[in-house]
Amino acid sequence: MGTIAVAAVALTSMTGFARAEGRFEGKAAFAWVWEAKSVNSKNLDVRIRLPHGFDSLELAARQLAAETFARGSINLTLTVTTDTTSAGTGVDEAVLDALIDLVKRKTAQYGTQIFGNVVELARFDGLMALAQGRQAPEILDAATIATRDIAVLAGLKTALAALAVARRQEGARLATVVVGHLEAIAELCVEAGVLAATQPATLKARLLQQVQELADAIPALTPERLAQEAALLALKSDIREELDRLSAHVAQARELLAKGEPCGRRLDFLSQEFNREANTLCSKSTDVALTRIGLALKSTIDQFREQIQNIE
Repeated sequence: MGTIAVAAVALTSMTGFARAEGRFEGKAAFAWVWEAKSVNSKNLDVRIRLPHGFDSLELAARQLAAETFARGSINLTLTVTTDTTSAGTGVDEAVLDALIDLVKRKTAQYGTQIFGNVVELARFDGLMALAQGRQAPEILDAATIATRDIAVLAGLKTALAALAVARRQEGARLATVVVGHLEAIAELCVEAGVLAATQPATLKARLLQQVQELADAIPALTPERLAQEAALLALKSDIREELDRLSAHVAQARELLAKGEPCGRRLDFLSQEFNREANTLCSKSTDVALTRIGLALKSTIDQFREQIQNIE
């Protein structure tokens, strides 16, 4: 079986982080920050956190993420800092009194304590602005919202592009480990094949020894019967079919890695096939050395599968 050069493998991880920031200088100026985080997932799962008043961005943000990534749990968070003008360091007592009166009236109206205290009420957007001596948020017209959204989405594109770079960089580190595990599997298959070729003679010698040890208890076996029993044992313990399938799976995995396309799902399927053949090999083994190779195969396959869980 041939090998594959790590430099020729282009894998993309599903783990990464990126950040982009900027300012909107139009009407109601503000600063914005996009944070994009990605972890492994079976499918593409996009979760978005947007501040109040920016809900119009959600659909476009999801589309941009879907155009950029095939798999992964993507978390996008937009943080907005609105420019404000302070009207003083103290709180307007008239505003505070009005808030307290409002709490009392609404509590009496509904017959229950609506707010625990004035601070809870003041946390609502607009009321907090008044209590702190600021102007309440300005209502934007449709044209301004459209211009604002275009600017903020451009920032999201920058963040997603940076996240894609981070995922490719992590994928390059993963490639070294994944290729190493795959080559180790191939080498163990070769070692198992060498031992498998000697199994028929080994089984016949073992059977002859057992017969000699039982010579006093049972009639001696004829050479023909001994050959038949040895052939039957060899057939039951023949692992060539499992080794052929393992070799085919290794070749297919190498092809997938060499293409440079998203292949995490298919590699995960292959790892399950690897494990199935390794289990059968161990169950058929009648030799300690071969069993050790089978166990080493299972261990390496588990490590291989663990790494590819994070490949796109």
